[in-house]
Amino acid sequence: QVNLVEAGGDSVQPGGSLTLTCEVTGWPDSVGWVRQVPGNEREGVAIISADGLTKYGESVKGRFTISRNNARTALYLQMNNLKTEDTATYYCAAFRAFVLSPGWVNYWGQGTQVTVSS
Repeated sequence: QVNLVEAGGDSVQPGGSLTLTCEVTGWPDSVGWVRQVPGNEREGVAIISADGLTKYGESVKGRFTISRNNARTALYLQMNNLKTEDTATYYCAAFRAFVLSPGWVNYWGQGTQVTVSS
């Protein structure tokens, strides 16, 4: 059984940084982050495989970094140079395979809100 609990959402100014944390129980093969703006479809942000391979959504490449601790109990999303369009609810997600698509998620966290505004 996989359990995911996010923390770290906050309000920041454009250009700022924020780190999200996800406590993971029952570490899946692939785990990552998905975000959603109300009224929009969910969007894959980043994913990391059991071997440490990573993939990023096009809109966050070069600004966001996904990582995990060695004990595989925590997942992180370091977000730099935040933009207003990064405002969303961010979900920690367990994926059935190393595919950065919400359709491949089989476990979801409860979500944490990130707001980027001046």
